[in-house]
Amino acid sequence: MGMAEEIRKALDEAFAPERLEVVDESERHRGHAGYREGGESHFRVTIRASAFKDLSRVERHRAVHKALGPEITGRIHALALDIG
Repeated sequence: MGMAEEIRKALDEAFAPERLEVVDESERHRGHAGYREGGESHFRVTIRASAFKDLSRVERHRAVHKALGPEITGRIHALALDIG
């Protein structure tokens, strides 16, 4: 399973989102810090779930990072989040 699929699976299980997009943007960062040949280093996630309704922006980001856990976040360089 690729990293994008691992991210998708973890967020699906944690939040049952109405909308979830996971995009590997690694190629856009070729030559920059953290880039790895083959990608899977830089991701953009758009997620919409009712679980975020009463959470602040910081709480939403913390919840996503907790759901992904160190086993996923430790293997990627950058994670851009659009949470609602």
